[in-house]
Amino acid sequence: MTHAMLKGSNVPLEATTVRAVLRWTPGQGVPDVDASALLLGPDGRVRSDEDFVFYNQPRHPSGKVWRLGKKRLAEGLTDTIQTDLAGVEAGVGQILLVASADGVAFDRVRDLRILLYDASAADADPLAYFDIKPETGEETALICGELYRRGETWKFRALGEGYANGLKGLAVDFGISVDESEAMQEPAAAQQAPAPAPEVSQPLPPEQPTTTVPPQPSYGYPQQPPATQPAYGYPQPTSQPAAAQSGYGYPPPVTAAANQEFRLPPQGPQFIGR
Repeated sequence: MTHAMLKGSNVPLEATTVRAVLRWTPGQGVPDVDASALLLGPDGRVRSDEDFVFYNQPRHPSGKVWRLGKKRLAEGLTDTIQTDLAGVEAGVGQILLVASADGVAFDRVRDLRILLYDASAADADPLAYFDIKPETGEETALICGELYRRGETWKFRALGEGYANGLKGLAVDFGISVDESEAMQEPAAAQQAPAPAPEVSQPLPPEQPTTTVPPQPSYGYPQQPPATQPAYGYPQPTSQPAAAQSGYGYPPPVTAAANQEFRLPPQGPQFIGR
């Protein structure tokens, strides 16, 4: 029989291993939701930072509380915490089941529900479920419910208590020491960047010979002769006058020699017509 729970109600648990499933409906603008758990001692606070099970520390050192990870089902997205109640240390009296929304207010999370299952019974109906409604809508972290001891048995209480300062603020309230620089990074930022490949010293490639690029054509225009480099103190060779350039198909004009007397050729006999 499945118990539909109201805020503040409780139900006894006969199962020795409980799977607590957070479920919500994804969509445009709906933030991702993460499930976490805090194991509290008799004073209502964690005994050490190891009592915080979340995305950066997915398993408690005792091995009795751990995250199973996220799944996409026909009903929506889920994130799950599983607890071996029979093996939980005697010093732990409460286990808080927490949802955080990556810094986004829960008024944008649709159909948030926590369901409790007997983990030893495959495909069984949930033992209980609780539909979580934020009180203000500004909460960025919610205590959905708690598993707590009553004598030799365990119970579940539906809570739905919210925190506007997120998972970090909730954790600090229960005694977690938060490193401002890195401890409460969001899941995407918490991914470790791959280590750079070790630098391998490679031999330098052999020096390539220098190639002299010949002068490029000037597309029909005569080329300028290259400038003569100085011979470092030696006289420069006398340049010969450049030959006359062709007229692109026409014979070049004949230049008369300097100081040469120009004479007409002798006249031949005149032919007188009859």
